[in-house]
Amino acid sequence: MEQKIKKQELSDTQNQITEGVIWKQLLLFFFPILFGTFFQQLYNTVDAIVVGQFVGKEALAAVGGPTGTLINLLVGFFVGLSSGATVIISQFYGAHRADKVSLAVHTSVAFSLLCGLGIMALGILGAPLALSLMGTPKDILEYAILYMRLYFLGTIPNLIYNMGAGILRAAGDSKRPLLFLITGCVTNIVLDVAFVVFLHMGVAGAALATILSQTASALFVVIVLTGTDQMYRLRFSLIRLDRRMLGRIIRIGLPAGLQSVMYSLSNVIIQSSVNSLGTDTIAAWTAYGKIDSVFWMIINAFGISVTTFVGQNYGAGKMDRVKKGIRQCLAMTIASSVFMSFILYQFGFYIFEIFTADAAVLAKGMEILRFLVPTFITYVTIEIYSGALRGIGDSWIPMILTMVGVCALRVLWIITAVPLRREITTVVFSYPLTWSVTTVLFIIYFHRFSPLAKRKEASHGKK
Repeated sequence: MEQKIKKQELSDTQNQITEGVIWKQLLLFFFPILFGTFFQQLYNTVDAIVVGQFVGKEALAAVGGPTGTLINLLVGFFVGLSSGATVIISQFYGAHRADKVSLAVHTSVAFSLLCGLGIMALGILGAPLALSLMGTPKDILEYAILYMRLYFLGTIPNLIYNMGAGILRAAGDSKRPLLFLITGCVTNIVLDVAFVVFLHMGVAGAALATILSQTASALFVVIVLTGTDQMYRLRFSLIRLDRRMLGRIIRIGLPAGLQSVMYSLSNVIIQSSVNSLGTDTIAAWTAYGKIDSVFWMIINAFGISVTTFVGQNYGAGKMDRVKKGIRQCLAMTIASSVFMSFILYQFGFYIFEIFTADAAVLAKGMEILRFLVPTFITYVTIEIYSGALRGIGDSWIPMILTMVGVCALRVLWIITAVPLRREITTVVFSYPLTWSVTTVLFIIYFHRFSPLAKRKEASHGKK
């Protein structure tokens, strides 16, 4: 019987991430994540399109401008924390440690429930104060408060989906999270049209559509996790916090969570500067954020792919595949970045027209797009190197590099430069400036001082 269990555990862990042609395995993992991220982004994008076309530019500015920044601040912190669970599970999964995988899964789900309650309360109660402190214009403040409060009612399903999808991806399954997101996105589109266009519920209808569709995605994830016979099976009776496992998850995930917070806080300051430039600029910035999300979907998908790839191969002790995988993933990401920058630069105007027909908003949006799109490539190295280092459990130094190179420098630029020249281009220049500086810091650390660099030096010494 014991031998059968061991054989079952080994068969459960069979996946091709630790075998086969590296670039093919990266792409096979990348595309489901990309499409999954695409459909996840569609949640808020559809909200923005529907309210922009059928309610007005004030509603468009409220749904995607200051509210989106604050939502990313709170939810992004948890998503960063949950990456620690993904890394831990992928390493145990690659090492065939079924008992540790199960413990990590149940601790992660319990952690999601607790965080969901806390974030929901904070978002609902703190929305008016936070939006006022950001200088949100009065003509959109009421819309923004209503949207945020309703959105945060759905925090728990949102976090359960994100954690559950992370668990499946850690085990090499990126297809089913995609299917669940597609289902949720289709639900969101149908409900957006029903609530906003036909029932005239405005931003409240858009928020409710998002909540219900995210709940559907979360239910599908839970059904799969409870119905599987693999080592990551979820049993409700075992959901509890294990102190030691939670400590390991937080130790790896906290830097990513703090990094997300620092990004979001710097973006809150940027959004405050944008808010001071008027509703047209806020609406343009909101629409631009939906357009350039296409680029970020690609970059983030490669980042998640390299984290899981590195995590499983590192857990299996296959360091040669780890290093080759990082190089090949970086090359593919650079090529994708150049291609997407060209497409958005050439055809961005037509995408803007999906969101609004307002001439002033369109003109301001194209000014932002043509300034920022050519600089996207300066961020690529940060995403791939930080994702790879997170896969081996090295996340504190990358967090510090990001905090200094991106967040602190970005805030310094906004505080010192924007008052001297209060224009949107001055505000958005903070992005390529900080990406370039942080890229240099990452290259130096990754190739000279990181654990991967030290292992490479040690292996050369043995030869």
